Amino acid sequence: MLLALAATALVAIALLSDLVLPRLEEAWRRLRARRQRAPTIVYDPGRELRAEQRARELLRSCVNDEEWAMYRDLGFIRVWGGQTEGLGAAADSGGAPYAYLIYPHRPILAYLAQTRRLLGEYCIAFPDETRPYGSARLPDSDDVLAKWMALTGEERRLIETANMHLPGRQLDPDQVRRDLWRLAQWERRRLRESAYRVAPTEADPAQ
Repeated sequence: MLLALAATALVAIALLSDLVLPRLEEAWRRLRARRQRAPTIVYDPGRELRAEQRARELLRSCVNDEEWAMYRDLGFIRVWGGQTEGLGAAADSGGAPYAYLIYPHRPILAYLAQTRRLLGEYCIAFPDETRPYGSARLPDSDDVLAKWMALTGEERRLIETANMHLPGRQLDPDQVRRDLWRLAQWERRRLRESAYRVAPTEADPAQ
């Protein structure tokens, strides 16, 4: 009895192996073929840092010395508005000059320079479509440079195409006011340092 059952089991296993093994081998060959065709992308943890370093070098070569020092020390750049009729609320403020603060990957903030009144946030994105993996965001300094070029080259077009929101939508107004205070202190310090460098030369009787 046991011998008959064992023989039946062996026959069943042989029949199943004839049917199953070829399918398993075919599935394995297909899997290996797909793996060989798929490109292997090795993540480079230093790629982000190198991209940002190159972006900072490019930004420094494009903006003026004051703007570069501002970004290096404060983390943002101020760009003066160039529309003669003013910008929105600025036009209703007696022609007071207006300016923008450019932050990396944050809205452009417009404000009145004399009163520090916040006018609006302008949202615009510059995706990096060349990256093979990860985030599509540009490096921080490249994003700042793209906004700087758009504002200095085609301010009106950027303002007309960007999504405009009231202050406080994405940027904390208190933080922006602190940044404007930091900017004012930074400019005063640079003026003092500049005056200190010039004064000894003018006072030197040998000159």
